[in-house]
Amino acid sequence: MQPMDHQMMGYDRAITMFSPDGRLLQVEYAKKTVKQGSTAIGMSCKDGVLLVTDKRIVDKLIIPDSVEKIWKIEDHIMITAAGIISDARVLIDRAQVRAQQHMVTYDSPIDILAVVRDLCNLKQICTQSGGLRPFGVSLLIAGIDNGTPKLYETDPTGIYFRYRATAIGEGENEIEEILYKDFKDTMTIDEGLKLSVNALKKVLEENIKPERIDAAFIKLGDNKFTKVTKKRIAELMK
Repeated sequence: MQPMDHQMMGYDRAITMFSPDGRLLQVEYAKKTVKQGSTAIGMSCKDGVLLVTDKRIVDKLIIPDSVEKIWKIEDHIMITAAGIISDARVLIDRAQVRAQQHMVTYDSPIDILAVVRDLCNLKQICTQSGGLRPFGVSLLIAGIDNGTPKLYETDPTGIYFRYRATAIGEGENEIEEILYKDFKDTMTIDEGLKLSVNALKKVLEENIKPERIDAAFIKLGDNKFTKVTKKRIAELMK
């Protein structure tokens, strides 16, 4: 008699139920949701941090500027996401409130790792509580801490890692291959922006247009969240 698969046994029906081989299937499904999300790239460069994302505008009647994929938490911290963006907005709001509370309480900017840990704690709770489901979103959290550019990636389980450069969402494996080959620690934000745009152009091919790309950076010394203009992105795509 053939063993029944996990779905037939019902191990994927509850977030708190482990399968016999030690897997939480609802969490794995959440990770698959992220891989279907629009692409986001993050880089920690020698002069700051950079985020570049695909807004995946597939309806020509949508106004591109109304689609937001990179959020400012404070002047020195920004976040982008892949997966269920409505889930991401809940986490973004939480991060913004935490940052404001820290400033009011301590009269100093919050450090990036404190934001990362707080969001990951909430994500982790949602993997072991009945009646909840995991957040179907991964985040790239980038910023400047004490003169050091930092980039973190979090996944639906609440795990986080610090990266030099990484990608999440659709085509992340192909883009990571490009990053492994071409990314260098000595890259400037401008060089990283060019590499990111070219990577998106290569992976998404004919579907990519300047209106679909959102990019922002925070420079060392300036510590100011700045959006990249569509004119600059169009120049890089030529």
